[in-house]
Formats: sequence, C-alpha cells, structure tokens
Amino acid sequence: MTVRVVLADDQPLVRSGLRVLMADQPDLEVVGEACDGAEAVRLVDEVGPDVVVMDIRMPGMDGIEATRLITATPAAARVLILTTFDEDDHVYGALRAGASGFVVKDMALDDLLTAVRVVAAGDALIAPGVTRRLIADFVGRTATVPERAPRPVEGITEREREVLTLVGRGRSNTEIAQDLFITVATAKSHVSRLLTKLGARDRVQLVITAYDMGLVTAGHCAPG
Repeated sequence: MTVRVVLADDQPLVRSGLRVLMADQPDLEVVGEACDGAEAVRLVDEVGPDVVVMDIRMPGMDGIEATRLITATPAAARVLILTTFDEDDHVYGALRAGASGFVVKDMALDDLLTAVRVVAAGDALIAPGVTRRLIADFVGRTATVPERAPRPVEGITEREREVLTLVGRGRSNTEIAQDLFITVATAKSHVSRLLTKLGARDRVQLVITAYDMGLVTAGHCAPG
C-alpha cells in the first residue's frame, strides 16, 4: 500500500530534498507540495493525502492553523510536524491542533521515513528527544496556573488512569510496562482502550487529556 504524502514547507530546498528522498521509497508517493498553510489545506482537499509533512513557521497561514483545519475534516489526513524545536516556541500548540507526530529537521533520514509510515498507519510518533522537551515546554507555559487536583476521568479504570498519567509524562509502552510491572502487550492494550474510550485520535491527544485532567503537573514532568 502506497502512502500518499503532501509536503508543506516554505523552503523549496527542504521540499525538494524530501521529495527526492521519498522518490526512492516504493511505498511513499509525494502527491503535492505547498509553500504555506493555506496552500496545504487546499491541496489536502484536492488530492486527499494520507499524511501531510508540515513545517510550522510559514508565511501567511502557519502550520498550526493549517493543521487545525486539516484535522477538523471528517476524512482527515494525518499531520506530521517537521520542526527545528530549539528555535520554535509554538510547537506545543500543534498538539492541540491535532498533529499526530513531531520530528526534527536534523534527524536521520531513515527515521524521518519511518515517522511518515508510523503516522500513516494510524499511530502517533514524537521523536524521543523531542517528547520530554516538548512536555517540559508545555508544563513551563502552564506553570503559572494553580495546580489542579486530579479529578476522575469517567469511563476508565484505575489502571487505565495510571497508564494515561504515564503517557502524559512521555513514557513509551515499554517504559509503562516497566513502571507498572506488566507486559508491553498489556501496556499497548491499555493505551488502545484509552484511545477508544476517550475518543482520542492518537497518543498525542492522550498527552493533552492527561494535562487537561490534571493527571500530570509541572512537578512530574519526565526528565529531559
């Protein structure tokens, strides 16, 4: 099965490099390129890609607003944010906009291709080095808000609540399994049930839910 991809970046060199990279992959096909968010939204509507590789900082409509519009459609394409995290203080906003993954522009090319495939398959992916820093950034922005006491999340078990808390701290399924003394398969099963019960598109939205419900606070952020 071929994954159809739209590239959205205001730098022609970046788009060209990604297009050439994906041209050598039999399971990836670039079906459109956009130089800003508005063009990305239009292209998604026209060609119906599986994944949009989206830069954040673009002229006119930025990647966050474009992501919000794209993921709001019924048959939404999945958005993989491609960013220079050290310079971008708006990355966490894309979480709420519905992005399914985050990768950095200086990551290994093979890892970038893997990220596209993972997101296309319906999973969420945040580059390991970005996950904890992204969560720390999110926490730092909400640190001035009084901490809320964790409140019950309706419809989930106590074990699922524990898993949701760990997901919110940026823990992988393997790490969750180690923390809770369960198998990786069981951890994955709990995450899958949480996605269904909470109506979340992917793991990224579970992170947001954990923060919104007060299950994760500034004092419990995963280490960088």
